[in-house]
Amino acid sequence: MQPLADVKVLDLTWHVAGPYATKLLADYGADVIKVERPGAGDPARAYGPFPADEPHSERSGTFLHLNTNKRSITVNLEDEAGKLVIRELAGWADVVVENFAPGTLADLGLDYDSLKQVNPGVVMCSISNFGQTGPWRDWKATEYILAAMSGLTYTVGLPDKEPLKSVDHLQEYQAGATAAMAIMGAVRHQRLHGTGQHIDVAIYEVACDTADRRTTMLTGYAYTGLMGSREASHAGVLPVAVLPCGDGMVNIVASPPARWPRFMRMVGRPDLIEDPELHKPEFWGKPEAREMVDSVLYPWLMERTKEQVTKEGQAARVAVTPFNNTLEVLRDPHLRARGYWTRARHPEAGVLPYVGPSFRKEGEGWRFKRSAPLLGEHNAEVLSGFLGLSSGELVLLRETGAI
Repeated sequence: MQPLADVKVLDLTWHVAGPYATKLLADYGADVIKVERPGAGDPARAYGPFPADEPHSERSGTFLHLNTNKRSITVNLEDEAGKLVIRELAGWADVVVENFAPGTLADLGLDYDSLKQVNPGVVMCSISNFGQTGPWRDWKATEYILAAMSGLTYTVGLPDKEPLKSVDHLQEYQAGATAAMAIMGAVRHQRLHGTGQHIDVAIYEVACDTADRRTTMLTGYAYTGLMGSREASHAGVLPVAVLPCGDGMVNIVASPPARWPRFMRMVGRPDLIEDPELHKPEFWGKPEAREMVDSVLYPWLMERTKEQVTKEGQAARVAVTPFNNTLEVLRDPHLRARGYWTRARHPEAGVLPYVGPSFRKEGEGWRFKRSAPLLGEHNAEVLSGFLGLSSGELVLLRETGAI
């Protein structure tokens, strides 16, 4: 049995951070019921990429990734009958996860204080930009704003250009992972003590807590008083940089000078290792040193593919890695050997590859049970099966716009 097979989750999230948190729970066995807006669904259904670059609400690569192993129902949270459905499902659930703007669910009568009257042991996790309290609670923000405010963009980019953000949605994914971890702690408390908790996750605080370059920068500042800055590459003659080769880019770390013999063997110039001129310390401070290194390195790189550079670098014990695009990651022999990729059929998107587990454990853990749901695909299954509504009642709820 999967480790979270006895955990029931009511998922009121949309976009990225919340759905990623509930995806992690669902992938390890939790029964996750995703609530979407009737007719429109989760806005992430409009996020690309799309198969064949044809936008379609049921074929969003982002949505398909974030919502595997869930069931979808449609409920209008502003409708009184829809609110009743949510309250009854909250009575069924162990966990409720939401990422509306702070105060939204309180206005609807569906906040933690309201739902714990239905289910005193329920765990609710609220994910928002700045948290449920504080002077910035109601501020709107994009992920780039949150990354910039937290200092994460300060050292990203070129020294004479503006700072750059990290990979799209990165802070939201990290917030989702943080939320999933916090939820599991609260579920353990729930099982031990029978009481629920309200978890407050702020994406801004998650970004502020991200080590990334910050620890190195702060340590450097503490000892030297110098602030970090954006750099094109590390200074020096021997390469510590991203460099072009025959079919893309590679990263090479060949300094300090102790690696000089290995570097020269890699580029096919062992004759330079014992060159007496190169053993003079003053030589490495001259412009001719960089010109010499570049003159042997760049022709060698441009004659080779990323794969060839990587293999020859490894053979010479020089740190070399390729910069892979998405297709190259899909073909990665190591990931394939470990069975990381899963191929599954979706009724609208067709057969696609899906990522595998973030970690592995002895016994049953991560499992791909179903692809992302169609909008409202499980209305009858959930509302009739869990709440006992008749087919006539479902028709009435649909006609009145409650579902």
